[in-house]
Amino acid sequence: MSVKEMDTIQALSCENNLKQVLTSKECEPTNFRNNSHSARILEDLQSLRKNEVLCDIRFEADDGKIIIGHKNVLMAASPYFRAMFSNFDERNKDLVTIKELDSTILQLLVDYIYTGEIMVTKENVQTLLSAANVLQLDYVNDICAEFLQKQVDSSNCIGIKAFADLHNCTKLLSSSEAYIKQHFLEVAKGEDFLSLSSEDLVMLISSNDLAVPFEEEVFECVIKWVKHDLDCRNDFLPKLMEHVRLPLLKPDILLNISKEPLLSNSSKCYNYIIEALHFNHQKLVQHLTIPKTIRFKPRQFDGFHKVILTFNESDTSPKCYTEWYDPTTKLRKNAPAINECRKCAGFGVINDQFVFAAGGVDGSSSKSISMLDVSSQSPSWVPMADMLVSRGELGVGVLGDSIYFVGGRDGYTYLQCVEAFDVSTQKWRMVSSMTIKRYDLGIGVLNSRLYAVGGSNGKCLNSVEYYDPTLDTWNPVAEMSEYRQGVGVGVLDGLMYAIGGRSSTYLKSVEVYRPSDGIWSSVADMNLCRMKPVAVLDGLLYVMGGEKEHSIVGTVEIYDPKTNTWTMERLSSNGHGVQIYGGVVVDRPYYYH
Repeated sequence: MSVKEMDTIQALSCENNLKQVLTSKECEPTNFRNNSHSARILEDLQSLRKNEVLCDIRFEADDGKIIIGHKNVLMAASPYFRAMFSNFDERNKDLVTIKELDSTILQLLVDYIYTGEIMVTKENVQTLLSAANVLQLDYVNDICAEFLQKQVDSSNCIGIKAFADLHNCTKLLSSSEAYIKQHFLEVAKGEDFLSLSSEDLVMLISSNDLAVPFEEEVFECVIKWVKHDLDCRNDFLPKLMEHVRLPLLKPDILLNISKEPLLSNSSKCYNYIIEALHFNHQKLVQHLTIPKTIRFKPRQFDGFHKVILTFNESDTSPKCYTEWYDPTTKLRKNAPAINECRKCAGFGVINDQFVFAAGGVDGSSSKSISMLDVSSQSPSWVPMADMLVSRGELGVGVLGDSIYFVGGRDGYTYLQCVEAFDVSTQKWRMVSSMTIKRYDLGIGVLNSRLYAVGGSNGKCLNSVEYYDPTLDTWNPVAEMSEYRQGVGVGVLDGLMYAIGGRSSTYLKSVEVYRPSDGIWSSVADMNLCRMKPVAVLDGLLYVMGGEKEHSIVGTVEIYDPKTNTWTMERLSSNGHGVQIYGGVVVDRPYYYH
């Protein structure tokens, strides 16, 4: 036997031995991935292209320059090339003319397909983004948009917005629009502002989040734009003035504006001034004046638009006071001082602007109501017309233009009567009474119905009933699983939550009512026993309150319905040991800093 044959036999024997060893042991199949494989393939393909190996397509650009490549590589990277070489006449050609693309840009994009790298500059970014749109190279489109977004300033934001709109770059369009609104007064100083179309200007000045501290500045920008080309633009003035919020201006400023000659030639513009002056007069004689259109509402800008106004009791002086709580910063700040201690009041808000503290003065029942207009330039609590019935520990809810004051107690007399104040007529009226007496109840507004939840009539209640304003009737619904006096009620995403309260003990349990099936079901418990104030904000429930748990002082619990979880956060210290007994969500006041 030759040496070679002996080596072969020995090798076969080793191989059989290895197979036997591997078979005798447990050995799981293993998948291996070469992370450098894709990069190496691209490098090799680029090398083949540079050496014109197996290239089957040539592109002739607008200047006659030829760019070569492989059809299958280009098809894999670009839907544009996939369609070209699959469905159109070019699929059988080896030379294709692409006149709409600059040769330098086309070369950059083909190089990107083979390398995954591309150089973006101020000089090429616009042309590159346009070409990437044509070839449907999403990554290149996105990085060009990001590059442009970083270059946005007051001198070019209008041009970049128009460019983004033309090329359907939604993120760039959104960010440039936001920049223009946030820096409106600076942008309005530039030449591009004067070249805006009337439609674009209307879109801007009608925005609720336009960052202008004083509305007269919007008016000045409108006049400046119109006068830039008066013959062609004068007819647009009434449409533009429709979106200037004249009712927000003080009477002396309004009178100055009314002297503008361009306005005197338009009956519509004149009517807007009269409307504003009338609104100002109404506010002098009638504190509660609900805005009829968006012109009457202050613009909301500078980040988060809502805050929570809390009613607090302190162990130091002043004993009762109010604060703003901003969930974004978690800071508490002083709000306009309220004269009476309203711990037993009912609290409500209409139009996210007018806040009511009704009845319950100094622990006793009362007919009085205090109202705060958070949009006022000099906000203060003012008295409203008294309720028809003296109440404490009542419920308050809003349906349409009517504010409902529900149940409560008058001394030791428990109430089931309900009254309403119609904002449009400024008149009180009694409506149908509840089916039973309730005080210390919760109120929820759901599907244009007013729900009276729990409370007490001498003993804790678990019953719930709703008021239908179209029929002026109260109707019972399913009972809660817990008896709840001092229950917090929040409505979120078409569901009504009954939170905490007390029965024989203080509660941390929570249940939710689904009107679609008419039943209550339990959700996650809070961390601590709490009662009363519940605020709904940005898809979350905020609970601040409780009277017995010492650990609730300086804390807020937040419920996320998507995860069915509660988180607890500490409130910033303001020097008070504070108990929060009321809270409502309002538009963030413009003077809030």
